[in-house]
Amino acid sequence: MSFLAEPVSGNLAAADPHRQALVGARPSTDTGGPTATTQHEQVRALVQQLFFPHDSPAPRRVGMTAADPNTNIARLCFTMAITLAETGACDVGLVDAHPGALSLHRILDVPPSADLESAMQIAPRVWLLPRMSWLPVNEEQVISDQSLARLGDRISQFDFSILCCAPVSWPTIKIAQACDGLVLVLTANLTRKLVALQMCEQLQSARIPLLGTVLTERRFPVPQKLYRNL
Repeated sequence: MSFLAEPVSGNLAAADPHRQALVGARPSTDTGGPTATTQHEQVRALVQQLFFPHDSPAPRRVGMTAADPNTNIARLCFTMAITLAETGACDVGLVDAHPGALSLHRILDVPPSADLESAMQIAPRVWLLPRMSWLPVNEEQVISDQSLARLGDRISQFDFSILCCAPVSWPTIKIAQACDGLVLVLTANLTRKLVALQMCEQLQSARIPLLGTVLTERRFPVPQKLYRNL
């Protein structure tokens, strides 16, 4: 997946246009994606937009949620955490906040530690917080206030936290109470605008701040000869 930060066309609910970004832009050719350098620059731009805004207080606990069940945002969250840690002397928590799903360390192919209830360091200044560290298995369908409070305690140890959440649903809205807000991840050619608008309205009704929207998997046509020189 590649990343490109630029304004998204259209106004989804009350999302701040300065926090809207295009992510996962791909040239539509058969020879692969953009260079690693371009990808890194795109993620850095997204992180700067989200965590270091010029005109409003910076969020420190951000939940990432997809509009579509088939959109996997784990790699996006991981890349954002790595890039955020590179911006300065700060500890970043990458939080498994998707109840009922495959564990985040398995998705990212990270060997689990012996203690699945403790944070594990997976990169310089980046820590993976397993789901079992805050959410008992028997509460994955009904998140109690005690679990939510435990989550808040766990992520308070980090300077910044990125919570990899389930697609917009009741558990995600519940978990968002421990965040400064949510970022809604849309997928090009998959997410319907009406569905995205309904989700924004759902978050607004639940009084969950929408920090921005991100569009993934956008494809731009690039002539074959030009693409070889990228």
